[in-house]
Amino acid sequence: MLIRRRSKAASAPRTPEQLVGARPEPAFALHIDGREIEALPGHTIAAALWRAGIMSWRTTRTGGEPRGVFCGIGICFDCLVTVNGQPNQRACLVPASAGDVVTTQAGTGREGGGE
Repeated sequence: MLIRRRSKAASAPRTPEQLVGARPEPAFALHIDGREIEALPGHTIAAALWRAGIMSWRTTRTGGEPRGVFCGIGICFDCLVTVNGQPNQRACLVPASAGDVVTTQAGTGREGGGE
């Protein structure tokens, strides 16, 4: 097995986009609780939130515990958000679009969860 060592100049961590040589189309803006963030074409709402450093965007019905992505495939419902006025959208499944207005949720369907 051949092990290649990286030079010290190349020791900075690379992004997944750099690792695969991706050349994504230009980013676009969407809004989360009034804050403008960027997303790339093909991103889900959850990916756009993660890219902006937002790890949780819903609180549980009981206890108010923060939630974000848990399963990432639309089974667990932990990543619910309101998108363009429609509550209970799974952020891990909804494609991000330019101009989307996303609001956090408390429990299921009420606005005002946490970041």
